[in-house]
Amino acid sequence: MNRLIPLASVLALTILTACGQAPEADTAVADAEETVVEQIPVEVALTKLGEIRAFYSATASLEADGRAQVVPRIGGQVIELMAEEGDAVVAGQVLARLDSDRLRLELAQAEANMRRLEQDFDRHREMHERDMISTETFDRLRFEFEAQRAQHDLAQLELSYSDITAPISGVISMREVRVGNMVSTVDPLFEVTALDPLQAVLDVPERELSRLQAGQPAVLQADALPGETFVGRVARISPVIDADSGTFRVTVELSGAQDRLRPGMFGRFSIVYDQRDDVVLVPVEAVLSEDGRSSVFIIANGQAERREIVPGYRNNGHFEVEEGLDAGELVVTTGQASLRTGSAVVVLNRPDGFEEASSIASTTSHVGDDA
Repeated sequence: MNRLIPLASVLALTILTACGQAPEADTAVADAEETVVEQIPVEVALTKLGEIRAFYSATASLEADGRAQVVPRIGGQVIELMAEEGDAVVAGQVLARLDSDRLRLELAQAEANMRRLEQDFDRHREMHERDMISTETFDRLRFEFEAQRAQHDLAQLELSYSDITAPISGVISMREVRVGNMVSTVDPLFEVTALDPLQAVLDVPERELSRLQAGQPAVLQADALPGETFVGRVARISPVIDADSGTFRVTVELSGAQDRLRPGMFGRFSIVYDQRDDVVLVPVEAVLSEDGRSSVFIIANGQAERREIVPGYRNNGHFEVEEGLDAGELVVTTGQASLRTGSAVVVLNRPDGFEEASSIASTTSHVGDDA
């Protein structure tokens, strides 16, 4: 019985010793876990210097600046067509001819009468100078001659109208007559459309009135010609604002693109009203907006740092940064939702111009490696 007492004491001491060491082991494991810092994967981009433009965007259809219907000045039968749809013509070019036989005869008759009266007038003028006829008789002959000369000129003009000519330079966009048709002075025969310059009329909200002015460049992208851009200019701005719509008319003119653009094409216009050079640009996806304030996460010494910025103009996927960033800084473009100032990161991409992405990744592997 006495031999069992020492054995029980030994077992009790062993149990107490084991219980006393358990908390120390748990603490060591926890300390080891705390030395490993979670790396947040992010994608980055470098800020850079560049130019940025501010512009007003709108859509409109192209229109011909010049368009004219060709209507004959006299009636008659069409005997010849000298232009077809799609033909380029210049102002004054003959497009069609009417039967002119009767007009030629009338002109010949008027010319004969004019020559007869001219001879009579010259003979009586000599007689009047010698006081052989009265002034009244001489004046009557002079008036008859002048009237006949006007009649001759009128017959000559009527004959010229048998040639139907283009009133403006452009292309024949429509032909509505055939050889043999009888036409009158109210029948349109052709339509001539000037393709250079083309124009578009934009209805712009009145809040843009102070920004736009004649002469500003305007860039066009036409739906029918994807990938191509055309540059025009603001030709004129209406000084009147429409009270019902709150808009004013801006006319954009495009020259030198008649081989590609056509009236009726639908396009998107961007009127550039300001341009700034050598400004700091940051990708749009890097900018966070909250409560009217903008900020970005930059990477410094292997950690994320949130920094407020003052953005300016935005276009082409970039913001202008007026305050808060310098060119060449590394900003986070993907993964910001998991970041806060001091977060360790691992950079997944390697933007052009950035030579130290690998070193940043290596400096963010562990905290406390010296332990």
